[in-house]
Amino acid sequence: MLEKVDLEVELPRANAAPGLARLAVRRLCADRLDRDLLADAELLVSELTSNAVLHGEGQTITLLAWLDDDRLLVEVIDDGSGFERELRRREFEQVGGWGLELVEDVSSRWGVREGTTHVWFELELPGPRLGEAGMP
Repeated sequence: MLEKVDLEVELPRANAAPGLARLAVRRLCADRLDRDLLADAELLVSELTSNAVLHGEGQTITLLAWLDDDRLLVEVIDDGSGFERELRRREFEQVGGWGLELVEDVSSRWGVREGTTHVWFELELPGPRLGEAGMP
């Protein structure tokens, strides 16, 4: 876990929450992510926030984000008691229920924390990674 939170926002458990989450992530990342990666971040935070609105519990949803040179890490938390990380097979024509499949396909990694409804995703930023020897 990264130490300093770059973004912490309490969102209402309401239909406006996904749009507010997208706006918050855009404000944090707009000058550091290219257009495509920013669009991915907005899509993913919208999906997780929509799930919290539709299936979560409690009055508020907490959005946390960390951004450094290597990655964007986003967490969406509500007061629910958790769920199983499960991708269900769906018929192509089915309108809803594709959110976690999108998260699986678009993110670098994603997961849930046990005991809460606490879902996270990571997007790796492009660029070299330094190994132990200090070389990419």
